[in-house]
Amino acid sequence: SMMNKKQEAVAPVSAAPVRPWDLPRFRNWLAVARVHQLWKKVFGEALAPLGIQVAHYDVLANIAHVPGLTQQALAAELGSRVHVLPCDLSNAAAVEDLVKQAVEAMGSVDILVNNAGITRDALAMRMSDEDWLSVIEVNLTSTFRLCRAAIRPMMKARWGRIINVTSVVAQAGNPGQVNYAAAKAGVAGLSRSLAQEVASRGITVNCVAPGLVETAMTDKLNDEQRAKILTAVPVGRIGRPEEIAAGVVFLASVEAGYVTGATLDINGGGDML
Repeated sequence: SMMNKKQEAVAPVSAAPVRPWDLPRFRNWLAVARVHQLWKKVFGEALAPLGIQVAHYDVLANIAHVPGLTQQALAAELGSRVHVLPCDLSNAAAVEDLVKQAVEAMGSVDILVNNAGITRDALAMRMSDEDWLSVIEVNLTSTFRLCRAAIRPMMKARWGRIINVTSVVAQAGNPGQVNYAAAKAGVAGLSRSLAQEVASRGITVNCVAPGLVETAMTDKLNDEQRAKILTAVPVGRIGRPEEIAAGVVFLASVEAGYVTGATLDINGGGDML
């Protein structure tokens, strides 16, 4: 009948079965972060409710120098599917080499998550050139270098995901953080430009902009500072690392293939554009 012919004509192209290697948990992640940023919590406990366990994919964590923590101890704690490679993000050669090491360790780098960052806070009037340059170098320049190195193998594979973690301060600003806010705003601009360059190759580039989240950085806040910040957050609490991780996992997924050049704000409503 005519009806059947019409139905056949619009049969969805996406009816092909989903292959296991198309799923994000079967792809290889290069996650660049400092160890004390709770990676075990994020990749282990946090992703379990999403049906993704750390055992299901390879994650490469980069470790900053944490007193009393050896590379072997961290590797043992995170499990055999996680490769731990230390990297000094202020060293250009080391940063370039990190992606090569990741490819050697895992076979490929399909998903790059840039989450390493430092702060050197001071009012602009008192901020030294060194405080400015060190934050720009680690938070902005190393992100560019990692993206530049990672897009080569991704372009050959015609598939890739880059997720750059920025911050609410990139758009809202924050007194005492002109260096950090400038670097994070720079990463957002970099991401939108790069997204346009690589979109035709099946690579997406997006940002996740967290608000105040429970990390080693926010642990230093006193009760008064916390209360003041929370008055501006409609949800009325500090975010959890796993809530940021969920945003990263979405942007890394096959389903997010039509999302690129975007910034996902995860801030409890603390800054709405």
